[in-house]
Amino acid sequence: MRAKAMTVAGIMSGTSADGIDVAVVRIADPGSSSKRAVRVGRTSALKITLLAHEGFRFPAALRRTVLAAMDAPSTSTAELARLNWRLGMAYAEALSAAAKQHKLTLDLIGCHGQTLYHQPRPTVYAGRRFACTWQAGEAQVIAAALGVPVVSNFRPADMLAGGQGAPLVPLLDYALYAHSTRGRVLQNIGGIANLTAIPAGAGPDAVIAFDTGPGNMVIDWLAMELFEKPFDRNGALAAQGRVLPRVLEATLRDPYFRQQPPRTAGREQFGREYAAKFLAACRRQSKNPKDAMATATALTAETIARSYAGFARAKMKGRAVDFIVSGGGARNRTLMAMLAARLAPMECDLAPSDDFGLPAEAKEATAFALLAWMTWRRQPGNVPAATGAKRPAVLGQVTYG
Repeated sequence: MRAKAMTVAGIMSGTSADGIDVAVVRIADPGSSSKRAVRVGRTSALKITLLAHEGFRFPAALRRTVLAAMDAPSTSTAELARLNWRLGMAYAEALSAAAKQHKLTLDLIGCHGQTLYHQPRPTVYAGRRFACTWQAGEAQVIAAALGVPVVSNFRPADMLAGGQGAPLVPLLDYALYAHSTRGRVLQNIGGIANLTAIPAGAGPDAVIAFDTGPGNMVIDWLAMELFEKPFDRNGALAAQGRVLPRVLEATLRDPYFRQQPPRTAGREQFGREYAAKFLAACRRQSKNPKDAMATATALTAETIARSYAGFARAKMKGRAVDFIVSGGGARNRTLMAMLAARLAPMECDLAPSDDFGLPAEAKEATAFALLAWMTWRRQPGNVPAATGAKRPAVLGQVTYG
């Protein structure tokens, strides 16, 4: 039975905490019964059409509060409760503005929320050993404001199935980019950088996906600390500096970069404390702050290239691949040039996701629109090969307006 197409909004604010991306898509039913698992990708009639995409900067006070909460060694319950509701209000305002601007009526909303804490591996707390995660942004505030059901809190179901709760974007990567004759690598560069590798002709079980390490997170922190800029626009600051080889090589010895997938990362590993130590190491080698910017940019490029070479390239069957970059890092010309230079010997054709029909900043929000649609249809949204889960899981919780 074929249900009508749905107009679904996805909303995302990532580890950079720079703002909110809204993507509105129309998802056409693939024609399978709701009792049968939806198959996505090259063998499916599933059609995802991007209708609109808008980005909204966080107000300065809200961004400061979010960053403080993510890096806080301790905080108050009042602060966390207020932030949870304030983020819900910000998401609702962004969704309302995007829908009004493009004259769209929404059927469903998928909201990832703002990750304040993500602990994918079990540790002992209060006498029990477990993993946990928390994405803030009160879904009921969004549902009440828009009058539309909201799917949120996507990560826990995968974690309770034995996965790390991330990455969750590989479902969209496979749906949009799996190809019968071309290997594809989908590299998102947000605050954290994550990679999805899809060998030519592969099924979902052959997908490789994991976080490669810092994306824009260290670069953005240095831009603010050294130049009072929220980010390095077009990589202009890094382009004027030189890479400090000793600092780069010492940083690359971090055990995380040798850890086998599945693996995830966040501000817990690469946040303010990590960036401050990185800057201190740079200052011991150079007094030029632009050298620190260049070295941080090289760190992102190098960890992406080494991650692909060490954990994904062999699975691509020795063929040339399309290396498709999304996220804010795709707009950093210096980073893209460094990455292109490192990947060219591995027969990777680097391109922004714009060249494949999806704006670089829209992909993650689009992914959560698709995940919400899957949840609405009671279909699994995780890719166990990517997260390490023992089984497929229906993700998220539905909140009604």
